[in-house]
Parts: sequence; structure tokens; C-alpha cells
Amino acid sequence: MTSDERLWAAIRLEKPDRVPVLPTLLGEAAAGLTGLSQADIAGDNRKVVEAAFKVFDEYGGWENPYPAACTPTQLQAIGAQPMKMRIPGKDLPPDVPFQLQEDEVLEQADYDKITDSGLEQFYYDEYLGRISGLEPETLSGEVAELAAGFQLFCEECGKRDTKPFFVGNSLHPFFTLSLMRSMVPFTQDLYYDPEPVERAIRRMTDDLIPRVIAMTKESGIDLCLLTEERACGFFYAPAVFERFWWPYTREIVDACWSEGIVTLFHLDQCWDKNLAYFRELPRGSAILELDSMTDMVLAKKTLGGHLCLHGDVPAALLSIGKPEDVNVYCKSLIDEIGRDGGFILGSGCAVPPDVKPENFAAMIETGKTHRP
Repeated sequence: MTSDERLWAAIRLEKPDRVPVLPTLLGEAAAGLTGLSQADIAGDNRKVVEAAFKVFDEYGGWENPYPAACTPTQLQAIGAQPMKMRIPGKDLPPDVPFQLQEDEVLEQADYDKITDSGLEQFYYDEYLGRISGLEPETLSGEVAELAAGFQLFCEECGKRDTKPFFVGNSLHPFFTLSLMRSMVPFTQDLYYDPEPVERAIRRMTDDLIPRVIAMTKESGIDLCLLTEERACGFFYAPAVFERFWWPYTREIVDACWSEGIVTLFHLDQCWDKNLAYFRELPRGSAILELDSMTDMVLAKKTLGGHLCLHGDVPAALLSIGKPEDVNVYCKSLIDEIGRDGGFILGSGCAVPPDVKPENFAAMIETGKTHRP
């Protein structure tokens, strides 16, 4: 099978010739594996692309690469990281990865502004200035650089007869508001003044659906990323999840699926208490990308044969473990989770910046050679 055929066989819950391997290799880990500083890749997205494909080539390649083509400031500029930032080489030492600062930036009155005008207009008219020093001319330059970097990423994929894992992407509205408001005030709003939050989520969902479908269709890759890291039972009771997250999530997935688009959920933290809800989604309509906090065996038991699973070699294992430990863990995942198909071997969340080269190699090699 080609990389694309192998990957999509797993997504379609078929059994490929081997388990696909697809680590979430972003710029921070690519820098660590190629000898660049964090300041190098935080200031130049072309260096991000070059580092990512240097790793791809040196370690023998894997299935369709996770897009890695942007700097932290560019993520902030497009709303993918809607928080204050500390940048290596500027606010931090050059070898420290960028950091997000959890401050209460969004105000309660802003929920109604989002409801009235939409998140995008509010973000650029008011909010971005609260979290960054990006001026209009700087902003347009950052967005242009991001577009050029992603074009370069696609070109490098083409040279290797592969393609990006996805192009269309968005944060979940619930997650976006939590990041902008900060978690404790946002949680207080959910319990003590929920209606404005709910109206904002409604507007954001209505705007998100056509935008992400258009972006995905234009790319020619029928997969869109939806990131959520805070809505699960680790943080919230079922009543919160059922009111503020699940109905809107189903709408997004159903709308995408009606267009032939599979939703890739990036789900950090422990989702054990929420897994059964995902059985309500159409079979094959989504992938659950888990970060080693969720019980993969439980996820397989609950969703095996219904939705594809992606993960979940822990960051700690890649950072401080030994190659033989990585080998054993990957074999266990392939044997227990991937034996019947519907599984993609990858890192739990992103590969960590301090990953040991020998551990990264063990993950890739074991995934490509071991058979259940």
C-alpha cells in the first residue's frame, strides 16, 4: 500500500498491510532532533519545514506528515493560539519552547460581541491587540509568511510522494473560549451565567461549519482537525459536557460527514468518561487522537470497529524512557489496539521537544516492522 492508502484504510476501519505510523512531529521536536534552537524555529517557519523534513528523511519516513509549517506568532495571528505568548530568544532563553500565558483576557461582555459580530471580527477588531503587539501591517506579513510556509510544506510532501495529514482545522468553540477567558473564570461563567456563553458557542459553531468545510474541500484532503483539550470528564460533569460541548460537536461532525469529510479530534487529557458519547457519531466519521491520558484499551473496547483511534506513545516515555521500553509499548498498542485495523500509531499529543533520538527511531521502526 502507499502511505495514503494505508492511512485511509485505517480511517475507514479496514485492516491495512500494516498499522500506519504518524507521529505528531511539530517544530519544537523537529528542532530538538536536528540541533536547532527553539529560537531558530520560533522566528522562521521555513526552518520549521526544513527541520521537519530533515527528520522525516533521516528516520525513514512515515505516513502522511502532520502539518508543521508555522511559528508561534503566526498561530496567534490566525487565532489558533488565542493567548499571550512568551517567545524563545525574546521573552525566554533561546532553548526553551514557547509558552502560553493563561490570563483572563476575554471579558464577560465579550460573549455578546462574539454573538453579534462573530468571533473573527471580534478577534481582529479587539482581541488580538489585547494579547499581542501585532499591528495591521505586521499581521498581514505574518499571515503571508504562514501561507508561504505551508505551500513549502506541501511541496516537500510532493517530493516524497505523500501529502499532509490534513489542511482544514479549527479549535472547538468551547476550547477557544476557555483559552481566551482562562479556565477558572470560564468555568464560573458556565455555572453562574451560562446563557451568554451558550449564545457565543452557537454563533461560533454556525460560523465554523461552512469555513472548515470550504477550507477542507479546497485542500482536496477529506480530513479536518478539531482540537479540544478541556471539555472532558476530567474537568467537567456530564451536565456541562452535554449542554455546552456535545450537541455542537455532533453538528460539526454531521455537517462535515455529509460532505464526505472525516473529523480528526485532537483530545488531550482523560476522556474515559466521555468515550461512549462518540458511538453516537456515524461509523467512520471521525478519528480520536488521544494523548496517553485516556485509556486506549477502554477506547478500543468502546469504539473499536466504529471510529478510528490515533495515538498514544507518551511524551514522558519518548523523553526519559529507553528504546526497549518504547518498543514494548508500541508493540502492545499494535497488538491490542491495532490488530483488527482502525488504528494509527502515533505520539500521545505532540512529540516532546526533548525527545531522545533513539526513542523516536524506536517508535517509527517498531511501527513499521511489527505485525500483530
